Amino acid sequence: MKRIAFALTALVLACSALFAQQPTTYTFTDVTYPKDTFVQLLGVNNKGTIAGYHGATTNKGFTLVLPSSFTAENYPGSAQTQVLAINSLTSPGTSGFYIDSAGTTHGFEHCAGVWIKVDFPGTTFNQVLGINNNAQGAGYYQDSTGNFHPYIYNKVGGVFEELYLPNTMSAQATAINNAQAIVGFYLDGSNNAHGWELINGSYITLNYPGAAQTMATGINNNNEIVGTFFDSVGASHGFTYIKGVWTQIDDPSGIGVTILNGVNDNGELVGFLNISSTVNTGFVATVNP
Repeated sequence: MKRIAFALTALVLACSALFAQQPTTYTFTDVTYPKDTFVQLLGVNNKGTIAGYHGATTNKGFTLVLPSSFTAENYPGSAQTQVLAINSLTSPGTSGFYIDSAGTTHGFEHCAGVWIKVDFPGTTFNQVLGINNNAQGAGYYQDSTGNFHPYIYNKVGGVFEELYLPNTMSAQATAINNAQAIVGFYLDGSNNAHGWELINGSYITLNYPGAAQTMATGINNNNEIVGTFFDSVGASHGFTYIKGVWTQIDDPSGIGVTILNGVNDNGELVGFLNISSTVNTGFVATVNP
């Protein structure tokens, strides 16, 4: 186990960041799971294979090839599984978390039929939220006081690197690209979320202009960051952020309830509409020519 601390200067992005004059536009496809009202799409690789889960009360993981080819993916013997990310290897690897029969939450990585439990040493709650093509995952553990601690996990050797972010008590690492750029979010003293990126030794705070809360949840190999922000009335909207430009993303079927989670190198987006506690609809957004 290796721990690393970052004593870096946080660069807060000004709310006056420039918006694209001609923003990227998307075509949205909504996705439901057969005989279920609850589905979340959380990651997508460069071949368009999607990671997610269904079931509001009992979570069951899957991968999906559009339009409707679902393949169940559940940690062996688990009570519940969420598949949160997928990479672009020839035999794609996935990551996420599962809950065992005793109710303990464990992270996992899965590739070519091999499952690996990922638990930061000495902890009892883990989730692996991102995975790249280099056997590296990004996730967090929860301590006994309820605070979150972000880390990178390297499958080669089973090495953990805990990330100590400036002026944060509770944070999650949510995604990692092949160049080891990492994104996530932290909670401030009022329990409000703020996004962050760690790239080439530089730590940057990400706050969507005017938003009450911002969560960065995905990054591709073009350094396009995606996530969700909450406005002043609590409505949720997706966003993309690339080269200083913010773009608001809303599925036309769910303006104000859009949650954006993943992006691939083609700019394809996945997420879900948080309609209610028992009704979630997945979506895929593809870039218009």
